[in-house]
Amino acid sequence: MDENKNLEEFSQEAAKLLKQGKPLTGDNGIFTPLIKKVLEAALEGELDAHLEQTRSKEKNRRNGRTAKNLKSSLGAFEIFSPRDRSGSFDPQIIGKRQTMLPGDLDDKILGLYGLGMSYSDIQSHLSEMYGVSVSDGVINSITDRVIPEIRQWQSRPLERLYAIVWMDAIHFKVREDGVVLTKAVYTVLGLNLRGQKEILGLYLGHTESASFWLQVLTDVKQRGVEDILIASIDNLKGFAEAIENIFPETEVQLCVVHQIRNSLKYIPWKHYREFIKDLKQVYRASSLELAEYNLTVLEEKWGKQYNVVIESWRSNWSRLSQYFKYPEPIRKIVYTTNTVEGYHRMVRKVTKSKGAFTSDMAMLKLVYLATIQFNKKWQNNIPGWPTIINQLFIYFENRIIKSDTVY
Repeated sequence: MDENKNLEEFSQEAAKLLKQGKPLTGDNGIFTPLIKKVLEAALEGELDAHLEQTRSKEKNRRNGRTAKNLKSSLGAFEIFSPRDRSGSFDPQIIGKRQTMLPGDLDDKILGLYGLGMSYSDIQSHLSEMYGVSVSDGVINSITDRVIPEIRQWQSRPLERLYAIVWMDAIHFKVREDGVVLTKAVYTVLGLNLRGQKEILGLYLGHTESASFWLQVLTDVKQRGVEDILIASIDNLKGFAEAIENIFPETEVQLCVVHQIRNSLKYIPWKHYREFIKDLKQVYRASSLELAEYNLTVLEEKWGKQYNVVIESWRSNWSRLSQYFKYPEPIRKIVYTTNTVEGYHRMVRKVTKSKGAFTSDMAMLKLVYLATIQFNKKWQNNIPGWPTIINQLFIYFENRIIKSDTVY
């Protein structure tokens, strides 16, 4: 009865403090005294049990209390941990050198792992900062807890329409049956109608192929995507056809930067600067008509020497030149797959310390945790989005319906 009364009094006092703007947690938080009482009572109980075992043979007894600052997701606060005279008391709830609440250890380990830190680095950091010792098995067990979360994330429903989707693959080394293999992680990065970037999916395959991209796109559609306005991709054979098979109205823009890189592989150094100067007149033209005229000039000058290069531009021109129809703000973000490549560069920073992953799941865990961190940074819409969305409305007004959420 007294406990119920105390709880009711605490609730009333907490409500009053909340109205006054007091924080729930932290040094002066509303719940901090309650947390302190629970922890200190638990420690006192542990010491009582310990003294029962040691008093008769060691004549052990209490020896005051020691102040300890604890860090947690609820904020930092001070507790008083009891001591015994013999110094044999080793509390389990909050260890002697521990400065972090046990329940927060999981999040701390996942955060460090998501930054690409190795198991040994994580162990050193936790020991130095919080006085906590953890084994490889504990770290592995904690990081394994995100596996169901990964499965759920991979199958989550997606939005009906995405303005732009960039697609590309990133490759990692993975050990399998004692052999190190190179595997591809297929990345689908979308831009929604609020101007926010979002990783729609990560898919693991052995090598990059159009047939696997067809499976990826089928999954994306099954998860709710009905339409993609513009897809920006590299020139993997059959990739564009795979997109058009699943999303027939999508405009496919081949990455111009990839096309330039592939072209320059065939140009010797003696002609390199002159050729690229002429090529810039094509892809930097102000209009489609001027670009096509400059492509003809390029062909007349270099066609006999570098026919393979010119033929590649000609055969891919319809998909390379899609961006010319749009104003500059849209052109800048669709003519290249640099957006998804930028994401891959961020992933590489996290995974660069890994020579070869021990398994597919070890790789996916790290890439997923890194991706969740990046998604937090992408909550704001991209620069110039109000202008871009208004321009997209003009070009795709029949495909952007009222039910789609836009700014």
